[in-house]
Order: sequence, then structure tokens, then C-alpha cells
Amino acid sequence: MGFKVAIAGATGNVGREMLNILEERGFPADEVVPLASRRSFGTEVSYGDRTLKVKVLDTYDFSDTDICLMSAGGAVSKDWSPKIGRQGCVVIDNSSAWRYDADVPLIVPEVNPDAIAGFTKRNIIANPNCSTAQMLVALKPLHDAATIRRVVVSTYQSVSGAGKEGMDELFTQTRAVFVADPVEAKKFTKRIAFNVIPHIDVFLDDGSTKEEWKMVAETKKMLDPKIKVTATCVRVPVFIGHSEAINLEFEKPITADEARDILRDAPGCLVIDKRENGGYVTPLEAAGEDATYISRIREDPTVENGLNLWCVSDNLRKGAALNAVQIAELLVERNLIQPKRKAA
Repeated sequence: MGFKVAIAGATGNVGREMLNILEERGFPADEVVPLASRRSFGTEVSYGDRTLKVKVLDTYDFSDTDICLMSAGGAVSKDWSPKIGRQGCVVIDNSSAWRYDADVPLIVPEVNPDAIAGFTKRNIIANPNCSTAQMLVALKPLHDAATIRRVVVSTYQSVSGAGKEGMDELFTQTRAVFVADPVEAKKFTKRIAFNVIPHIDVFLDDGSTKEEWKMVAETKKMLDPKIKVTATCVRVPVFIGHSEAINLEFEKPITADEARDILRDAPGCLVIDKRENGGYVTPLEAAGEDATYISRIREDPTVENGLNLWCVSDNLRKGAALNAVQIAELLVERNLIQPKRKAA
């Protein structure tokens, strides 16, 4: 008997991607139920070659549902995830609502799969921030080999990280520039078309943004609390795919060739690192792909045991939907959940 899976926020960018990935990867689901707010009731979404009609989250009974992939935003998750968990359904949440709760495991399956066992305290598992997820897929095998002391990362994050509104704004502004119409900034704080904005999420008292703080806190929770992390997060006029320039300092010596070999063998990583024109990956090639791509691996002579690398991934997939489905797969593979018996 397969599992019954609900997707909350099924009409959003990530929710639709979750439906695609569940079907693509052959997740053992006997039934998949798309959920959203009342205004989306009856909306049709695709699941493989099937069309499903959206049901209302507020009135849905989770008592016979095994897994809920939650992608409806932090406020909805804060309200609904505990209720769903109490009905015996495991929530895999894509928002930031539960990431820093000590009783909720924060999981990237390639990084800290064993931590998933802690989900039974609340029946909630958190998905990390999209920029953190791809970075840690690349950092975990290097940390195991040579122990990372410090990370300096600059991100180049696509507008899809801000949802459909962000993608629409880039499209609308770009068109307006070409036809000499007025350019309006609604979703972003400044014009995003043909521009970059060093501001993602709200500002904190120390001058960093919350997006930057998330990368620090999540790296420490998932990888190693002793690692020092500093981040600068930038929104760029790219539709899909986050890029990161990462500088690493290690406790032990590690060469670029050694790092390249380690990453080639690491789960979830794909090294494309030719020192020639086009011998690296950009967001355009990463869109629609599952891998975390790593390029431009080179030694940093300005610090002891230093490396630089370039990391690119589809933020809607590994940064969100794919990681959530991989967490669900991990629950099944480790026999941590069993399908509920269907009512007669």
C-alpha cells in the first residue's frame, strides 16, 4: 500500500514543482491531494499526466494522510503544521517557521540525514532556506575531508525566490524598459530589471538582512556550530537558479584537485570545472535540473588552506521542492513512517 500525500500551497511555484517531482521520481503515493486557500478551490494542477482539482486547506481532514508537503508560507505553517502533526500526518515545511525550533529537525538529506529521527517530537520537519541548501550540499563532503573553519559567501539569487510576484515583476519591468514605459517597483525595493539589489528579506539591527542571518544559523544547525559564516545576499535579474561565490578556510590542507575529486564523488553534486570559455555552469543550465553544480574550484593563496568555488542550483528544486520530496523519501527508506490503513 502506498502513501497519501497532501501538498499545501499547491498552486504556487514551489507547490507545482513538488507535484512534478513526486511524479518524476516515482514516489510511492497512492493518492496525492493538492490544497490551497479558498480562493483557489477547484483550480486544476498537473500531476504527471493527470489533472487534480485543488481542495481547501481550512476544511481538509488530515487524519488519513501520511505526509503533508507544506509550501503555503510561514504564517500558514505556524498555524497549521502543529494541527496537522497532531493528526498523525508528518509535515515537511518549506517556510522558515520551524527551522530554528530545537524540536524540529532541519534536513538536507545529503548533509544530515540522521537528524531526521527527531521529527517525532512535533511531527514536523523543516526544509532549509534555498541558498543554504545548495551551499551545504557542496560544503558537507569538503567539511568531512578537511574541516571548514570559515565561510564567506556572496549569493546571486533569482527572482523566483520571491515567488510568482517576483518573476512577474522582472518580466513586466524588462518589457517596460524596452518599450520606454514607466518602470514600477512593487515586489522589490528597487528596480530589478537590468539591476542587482543587495537586499533580501528584512534588515536586522547589525546591518545584515534576515536572508544572510538564515544562512549563518542554518549552516551551524545542520553542518557544524563551530563554523564561522558571513554572507551577502543579492537579488539578481535571473528568473530561476541561485548562484553563489564561496570562499572557504579549512583546518587541514586541501588542494583544488583534491576538492574536485571529493565533490565529483559526493551525492547531489555535479562538477563542471573546465578552465576554458564556457567551462562552468550558470543558472540558465541549472534550471530544471536536480544537481548542485560546482565550478571555478581554485586555491585561495591569501589565506592558509583556502579554496574558492562557484555553486549553482535550481532554487525551486533543490532549494525547495526537490529537497522536501527527498526528505519524504528518506522517511520511507528508513521505515520511519508507514502508510495509514484506509477507512473501510
